[in-house]
Amino acid sequence: MRPEDFIADKKRPFTGAEYIESLRDGREVYIDGERVADVTVHPAFRNAIRSIARLYDALHDPQSKDRLTCPTDTGSGGYTHKYFRVPRSREDLVGARDAIADWARLSYGWMGRTPDYKAAFSNTLGAFPEYYGDYADNARAWYKRAQEAVPFMNHAIVNPPIDKHLPPEAVKDVYACVKKETDAGIYVSGAKVVATSAAFTHYNFMGQSSKTATEDLDMSVMFMVPINAPGLKLICRQSYESASKSPFDYPLSSRFDENDAIFVMDNVFVPWEDVFIYRDPARVMSFFPGTGFVHGAMFQGCTRYAVKLDFISGLLAKALRTTGGDETRSNQVLLGEVLAWRNLFWSLSDAMAYNPQPWRGDAVLPELKAAMSYRVFAPDSWPRIKDIVQKTVTSALIYLPSSVKDFANPAIEPYLKQYVRGSHGVDHVERVKIMKLLWDATGTEFAGRHELYERNYSGGYEDIRAQVLTGAQRGGGLKAMEDLVDQCMADYDTNGWTGETWT
Repeated sequence: MRPEDFIADKKRPFTGAEYIESLRDGREVYIDGERVADVTVHPAFRNAIRSIARLYDALHDPQSKDRLTCPTDTGSGGYTHKYFRVPRSREDLVGARDAIADWARLSYGWMGRTPDYKAAFSNTLGAFPEYYGDYADNARAWYKRAQEAVPFMNHAIVNPPIDKHLPPEAVKDVYACVKKETDAGIYVSGAKVVATSAAFTHYNFMGQSSKTATEDLDMSVMFMVPINAPGLKLICRQSYESASKSPFDYPLSSRFDENDAIFVMDNVFVPWEDVFIYRDPARVMSFFPGTGFVHGAMFQGCTRYAVKLDFISGLLAKALRTTGGDETRSNQVLLGEVLAWRNLFWSLSDAMAYNPQPWRGDAVLPELKAAMSYRVFAPDSWPRIKDIVQKTVTSALIYLPSSVKDFANPAIEPYLKQYVRGSHGVDHVERVKIMKLLWDATGTEFAGRHELYERNYSGGYEDIRAQVLTGAQRGGGLKAMEDLVDQCMADYDTNGWTGETWT
C-alpha cells in the first residue's frame, strides 16, 4: 500500500489526518532500545508529526489555501503546494517563495526539512527529466506523484563518518551499494547519515553527496525508497521531544524536534520504477550542478532561515525589554546587528525569487549567486546570533525556576512574583515564559542540535566556499572582475597616465 492510497480525494494533497494515518504502515523505527509500534503516538515523535500535519491542513484551510496552493499541471484537475510545480516565471517563483515562508511560519522557522524541502528536487523532475537518461520516465512519473499528493519526502545522501581517510569504494561494508540486480530491480545494503525526520516521512531519496561520489559502479546509484520497505531500519538519536517536561518549559523541543536517524538498508529491494541513476558515475557526480536541485534547496533553506531570524529577532527584543536591557546602547547595537542579519537573508531570498535564471524550455530556477551566498553565510550567522543573545541577555537566561510546577507551590510563588518579575510592567509568569522560550532556542540540547544543523546544513566549510569560486571561474564572473582590475591598471604605467583624462 502506497502512502498516497490514504488520500480520499485523489485531486488534492494529504490532509493532516490522512498524513498521520499514512504513517501507520509497519515501518521499522528504533529508539531507546525498542522498536516503535506506532510513531504517531510515541512520545518521541507524536508532536513533531502533528506539526507536520498542521502544514498539510493549511493546504486545505480557506484562510491559507490560496496563498499556499495552485492548480496542478499534470492534468489531474487538482491542486498542489506551489513549490511542487515547475516554476515558469518570476511570478511562479515569488508565489512559491511566499508559500515556503507561510509553511515555515507554522514552525517559526524551526523545522527545516518539511515536505517542501524535497520539492526542490521533485519539481526539477518535471522540467528536466531527460537528465536521467534511461530513467527519464521514472522522473516524469515521480514528478506527477509528488505534485498531486505532496508526499513527505526527504533524503539521505551523506556517507557515515567512518573511514573518511579511505576512498568510498574501500568502505563497502558500511556505505550504501548495490548487492544484486534482477529483472525486477536492485537490492541495496549500507548506511547513510543523517536521515532527518525519516521516522515520519513517506519516502527517502537515497543519493550521493558530490564530495563522496565515486567511480565504483555499484555505488553509483540514486533512487527513492518508501520508509516501510522491508529491510529498511531507522535507528534514531535521543528524542528532545520526549525529554521535554512541558510545553511551557520547552515550547520548541516539545513539538519541532526533527529527529535524525541512522539510515540502514539491509538488502532492501528497489524496483526499477523508483531508480533515477544506476551504474552511471558521470551522472551521479554531476547531479548537484546539473539537475537544478542546489538552486531550489538553497531557495527553500534561505526562506525558512529568514523566517527563523524573524522569530529570534522578535524574541530577543522581547527578552531585552523584559529585563530592562532594551535601553542599553550596547544591547541596542547588537540587536541592530541581528536585524541586519535578518534583512540580509530576506534580501537573498528576494534575489533568488525576483531574478530567476532561464533553464530548460520555459522553466526557471532561483538565482544561483544569491543561493550560494546564503549557503556560505548562514552557517556563520547563527553562532554569531547565539553569541549576541548570550552577551545581551546574560544571566537572565538561567535566572529561572525549574519548571512550570513552581508557580503552583504557594510556598514559593509569592517570591517568584516579587523577585522574578519582568521590567516595563511584565509579570513574573510572562517573564519566565519569554526566557524559557529563548533558552530552548539557544541553550537546550534541541538548540545545540539546531546550531550544528545550521552550521552543516548544505555542506562542509571548505566545500561551500570552493564551489562559489568554481562557479565564478566557470561562469566567467571572476574573469569579468579581473578585467575590471586590468582596465584600472591600463590607466597608468611607469611614465604616468596613459590617457588624456587625468593631468
